Amino acid sequence: MLEAAQAIFHRISETFGIEWAPMNLPMSRRLQTLAATGWICLVLFGEAVTIFLYISVLYSSLWWLALLYAVWMLMDIDAPNKGGRRFEWVRNWVWWRYYRDYFPIKLVKTVDLDPSKNYLFACFPHGVVCSGAFGAFATNALDFYKTFPGMTCHMITLGGHFLVPLFRDFIMALGSCSSSQESLLYLLDRRRHAGKCVTLIVGGAAEALDSHPGEYKVILSRRKGFVRVAMKSGAPLVPVFSFGETNVFRPLNNPRDSLLRKFQEKVRELTGISPMFPIGRGIFQYSYGVVPFRSPVTTVVGVPMEVERNLDPTDEEVDAVHAEFTKRLVELFETEKSKYSKDHKNMNLVIT
Repeated sequence: MLEAAQAIFHRISETFGIEWAPMNLPMSRRLQTLAATGWICLVLFGEAVTIFLYISVLYSSLWWLALLYAVWMLMDIDAPNKGGRRFEWVRNWVWWRYYRDYFPIKLVKTVDLDPSKNYLFACFPHGVVCSGAFGAFATNALDFYKTFPGMTCHMITLGGHFLVPLFRDFIMALGSCSSSQESLLYLLDRRRHAGKCVTLIVGGAAEALDSHPGEYKVILSRRKGFVRVAMKSGAPLVPVFSFGETNVFRPLNNPRDSLLRKFQEKVRELTGISPMFPIGRGIFQYSYGVVPFRSPVTTVVGVPMEVERNLDPTDEEVDAVHAEFTKRLVELFETEKSKYSKDHKNMNLVIT
C-alpha cells in the first residue's frame, strides 16, 4: 500500500514538474522560508486582511472599538506626512533577520554619510515587490544604523496605504511615510532635523510591470519630481541599486500589447498599484507558488550627489540635475555590477 502511494505521488510530481524540497533541511532554513512566506502574504494580502478584521469588529459587540479607532485615525490622518510613527522594536523583529537570510540580502556602502545632513535615496530597480530595499531600509535586519552611524532611514510608499485601518499603523511602525511632496520636504527639512535618509523607489508601480529575471529596466527619464524635491530641500541625491532584485520572481509574460498588460496599466492608472501575478515557489516545493525564490540581492548605496538648494527651480535647472543624477546612476551600475552578478558582461541598464 505504501509503495503504491509513493508511486502515485512520484507520478503526479513528474506529470506536473514539481520539485519537492528535501525533508532533512535544517530548522533555520525552514524558518527562513516561513519568514519569506509571511512577508509576501503581508505584501499581497495585508491590506485586505486588516480591512476584513476592522469590518468584523465594526459589526460585532465591540463595534465601539472600531468607532474609537476611526476617530483616532481621523485625528492622526496627517501623521504619514509628518514623519510617521516608527517603533524600533518592530523593525528589530527576529522575523526580519530570517527574511534577510532567506535570499540573502546584503547592504553595501561605498562612502560614509554625514549625520549632520539629510539625504534622498533614489532606489532602483523596483522589481516586483522591492524585497531588497524593504530589508535594507524598512527593517533593522541589515543593521543600517551601524552601517551609517547617526542616520535614520524612512521608506517611502504611496499615501493610499495609510488610509487602510490597522495596516497604516504597522507600516508606520516600520518607519514608512507618505510619498507626497509635503511628506518628503518635511523629512528633508534641515531646520527640523538632521541625519534622515529618505528612501524613494523612483520607478514605482509602473516599473514593476517590466521586472523580468536578468533584466534591469528602470523608469527614470520622465521621473523628475524627486529631483525637484531634492533641489527645494537642498538634500544630496544618493543613487541606490539593488542587484538581483529582478531575479526573486518570475512574472507572467506581459508584452506591452497584451491584454494582461493593458489590464495592469488600467488598474495602475486608477489605483496607483500595479496588479502583479508573481510566479515563485511554494513552502515545501520549488516549482509553484508566490514565495520568492532564494536569490541573492545586494543593495549598494552610491556616492551622494550634492544639490544646491533652490526653492523655485526652473524646468531647465531640474533637467540639468536630473541628467547628472542619471549619469551617476549609470556609473554606479557599471562599477558595481561585476561584483554582484555572474553574467555581468551581458547585463545592461535600460533607462526609459
